Parts: sequence; structure tokens; C-alpha cells
Amino acid sequence: MFGAKAEIALHEKGIAFDLEMVPFEMKTLYQPKHPEVARINPKRQVPVLVDGDLEIFDSTQIFEYLETIKPQPALWPAEPKARARARLIELRSDEVYFPPIVRLMGLQETPQDPAAVEARASAEQFYDALERTMGGRPWLAGEGYSYADIAFYMAQLFGRAWAHP
Repeated sequence: MFGAKAEIALHEKGIAFDLEMVPFEMKTLYQPKHPEVARINPKRQVPVLVDGDLEIFDSTQIFEYLETIKPQPALWPAEPKARARARLIELRSDEVYFPPIVRLMGLQETPQDPAAVEARASAEQFYDALERTMGGRPWLAGEGYSYADIAFYMAQLFGRAWAHP
């Protein structure tokens, strides 16, 4: 999910890049770890970005770098409060909405397990609250398409796959 966020931002900004996919399988997850990922990111997680002598990790940090090197098209709103709201939505998509989805990944065989029921309820509560705050607007941050939309799209894409028994 996090790698896809960075990849979408690269496409949206029209930045040419070479993509190296890291194998994933439910039984082994990302094992064995890709040696370059393990070398660059102390958390040993994707995505990582290598741009010449710069090596960075974390989808949000990668995005911030992309926004700096290619400001147009802007994927953060220009107005300060809208930008702050967009950043908060992106953070909450990653850190509040997505963790219950991750919990569901190991519970697909036991959808009525109390942990699965709680995880689905948490994800649905977040989704419903976000829907209410949008007030019928087409974009999460209000001013237009932003990185917040990319982040929540990817999180809810996984959520849709795992949240319903």
C-alpha cells in the first residue's frame, strides 16, 4: 500500500522512475527482505527512493521530496488550513485507519473473531467520520485532488478487500 502511494504520486507529477517490485506473499509476507530495502530503511519496509546519492524511505517523506523537486502539479492544497487538513487526513489514513485493516489480514478465516469484529468496526467508524466531514465535496481536503486522496484511496482499497467477511 505505501509503495503504491509513492508510485501514484510519481505518476501524478509526471516524474520518470524505475520501479523495482518487492515480492510479497501472505504466508511469508516480505521475507526474505530485499537487501536494498533493508540497507536503506532501518524499519526494513517499502517504499524506498534512491535519487542519485539521496536514499530516503517512508511514503510520506518520499512524497514531500517529490512535492519539493516538482511543485507542479501541486498535490497539497495551497491554503494553509486546507494543507494542514490534507496532511492530517494522510497521516490518519496511514496511522489510524490502516492498522485495523492490517489486523484483519490474519483473521480472514475467522471473521467473527472478536478482534476481527473490532477491527472492522474501527475501520468503518473512521470511514463514516471521514465521509461526514467531506460534506458532499468530491475531494478529501476540499480544494482539489491531493496526496490525502491518494493515501486514503490506497488504505480503503486494502480495507475493502479485508474488512468484509
